[in-house]
Amino acid sequence: MFPQKDHKRSSFDSISSPFGEPGEPAKDGSAMALLALSHTPVEHHIYQAMLIETSAAKTRVGAFSTRRLMMLTGLQGYSTIRRGISGLLSKMSIERYKVAGDGASQQLGTIYFIYNPEEVFARRRAVGIAPYPKEVEAYEGSRAFGLAIERVVGLNNLSRREAQVALCCAEGLTNAEIGDKLHVTEQTVKFHLRHIFVKFGVKRRAELVSRLLCQNAEMPR
Repeated sequence: MFPQKDHKRSSFDSISSPFGEPGEPAKDGSAMALLALSHTPVEHHIYQAMLIETSAAKTRVGAFSTRRLMMLTGLQGYSTIRRGISGLLSKMSIERYKVAGDGASQQLGTIYFIYNPEEVFARRRAVGIAPYPKEVEAYEGSRAFGLAIERVVGLNNLSRREAQVALCCAEGLTNAEIGDKLHVTEQTVKFHLRHIFVKFGVKRRAELVSRLLCQNAEMPR
């Protein structure tokens, strides 16, 4: 019997994956980076753990208890995991199903279907939800900015606002233009840039842009 889902099934549940066979990790790092910008850090940590586990098992579904996710992610607190799962469900990155227990047990268990990034974007678009934050829409389809987005997301200690400012720098915007775009003061932009320079290990804007856009640029560890 097919598992019963918690919510209505969308038309994209049968979408063919642009990432290859089920269970194969995403080949497009920029797509994963874009998806990370739409998740909170906790949500994305849980999502990656689920994706790695299902990919290793060559499947698209997995049974993940709260305790199991705590072990996989190192996150502490049942409420933290539950909030992360709730966020991933609402953002259409995963789906939850109820399944009957084995043998004589009739108790329902829970399994999750894990979508790859491009599938998540498609599902969101299908119901009129922005696939990722508006501030990165201008970078969609750009290989150079795809690399910049990967590097911004890969530097885990950047805040969401710092990531936005860094990408605006890669776009070539001045401090004043960044402020207008993000609806903050120029002084606030300068404040964020100081932190960004330290985290990227650079002293000036040109070095930052080079780190973000140059193919062979060495990233801080």
